[in-house]
Amino acid sequence: MKINMQDYLPRIQAWLGNFRDIRFTGQVVFVVLVLLLSWSGIKTIQTNYELQKQIAGLQQKNNLLKLKNQNQQLQNQYYGTDTFLELQARQNFGLGRPGEKELLVPEAVALANAPALPTDSAKNAPKKQRSNFQAWLDFFLHRQPLER
Repeated sequence: MKINMQDYLPRIQAWLGNFRDIRFTGQVVFVVLVLLLSWSGIKTIQTNYELQKQIAGLQQKNNLLKLKNQNQQLQNQYYGTDTFLELQARQNFGLGRPGEKELLVPEAVALANAPALPTDSAKNAPKKQRSNFQAWLDFFLHRQPLER
């Protein structure tokens, strides 16, 4: 199928002839201006959105750094207190306050008088599973499942 430009030439000339009418030309110019302004507005909105996302991210980082800074300042203040110095002297050098006495208790005596620790067997024991039907029933009736 061959396209013959001679067939379309009268249509093109008729359409271009519309531009001689000032009303048609004005409408075309108006539509072009509206499209250009809309495109510009959309691009501006998109740019502002991206910038707002960047600003929010930077503000979060700034707040995080401020909190870390405050935490470090508090930690530095703690390192300067008498409490910290006393704890370090006790832990690292075995020192105590004047008048304090150190009691050495044999391990066997300490273990005999210590309370019994809970066994891990109670923690590791498998729990009895509820049936799927029972779980759904408890869910729909807003019941708390019983520990088994």
